[in-house]
Amino acid sequence: MALTKQERRYRIKKRIRKIVNGTAERPRLNVFRSNKQIYAQLIDDLTGKTLMAVSSLTKDFAGTEGTKTEMAEKVGKAIAEKAVAAGISAVVFDRNGYLYHGRIKQLADAAREGGLKF
Repeated sequence: MALTKQERRYRIKKRIRKIVNGTAERPRLNVFRSNKQIYAQLIDDLTGKTLMAVSSLTKDFAGTEGTKTEMAEKVGKAIAEKAVAAGISAVVFDRNGYLYHGRIKQLADAAREGGLKF
């Protein structure tokens, strides 16, 4: 029987998470994308804590308009700015089972431009 999209993404996600782990010095940049919004978090897996989070729903983006791809780029720049301000320069990218194109790629490229290394 064929897998649904969700089952396929979950399998890919499990495969990625076996390898990708975040620490306090090099946290995991986790990305979640819904139909309308995009979310990014920096996570320390050793302590199980979220260090910082940015989404397209935060007050910073309340008045901004644009396509979903443009919002992903803005979220990537915002998470990079917050991370650099907190002294984090290197992260491990977790695409969360999504294919690396479109909004996910745009967010990652913007985070790289903002000063994060991964």
